[in-house]
Amino acid sequence: MTNTADASASFLTQEAYDRLKAEFDHLSGEGRSEIAAKIEEARQEGDLKENGGYHAAKEEQGKMEARIRQLEAILRDAVVGQASAAEGVVGPGMVITAEMFGDKEKFLLGSREIAGDSALDVYSEKSPLGAAINGAKVGDKVSYEAPNGKIIEVKILEATAYHG
Repeated sequence: MTNTADASASFLTQEAYDRLKAEFDHLSGEGRSEIAAKIEEARQEGDLKENGGYHAAKEEQGKMEARIRQLEAILRDAVVGQASAAEGVVGPGMVITAEMFGDKEKFLLGSREIAGDSALDVYSEKSPLGAAINGAKVGDKVSYEAPNGKIIEVKILEATAYHG
């Protein structure tokens, strides 16, 4: 955990950090033991070339190890804090309602990990949209250049702390 933001850091609420840390602890402890037992059990069944259980367990192990590495990186580089206390000011951990393309869009600014199982769309504060609106206030109009070169106009309609 770092105290200052850098290019690779992601903002996480304390709740999101704690949830990810618990997942990491489980996967890197109990999870590894469980998958090792599954692999050993499947290995006892004989010929590994035609052993579907063994191959499935090895694939599961690979996915779990990838998730462990992902969680380790997120937790190592995370900036942990609270969503901005200033309602109406856009910042990481805030749910933003904005007018874009003539439609109202509602999304969370920050890391996908903050949202957990929420159906909210999430935009990183480092994305072109996130960087353009970060620090804006309700009523502000900002614009940013999309990856395709188009200039996108955004009007901030609402900014409230995310409580997931």
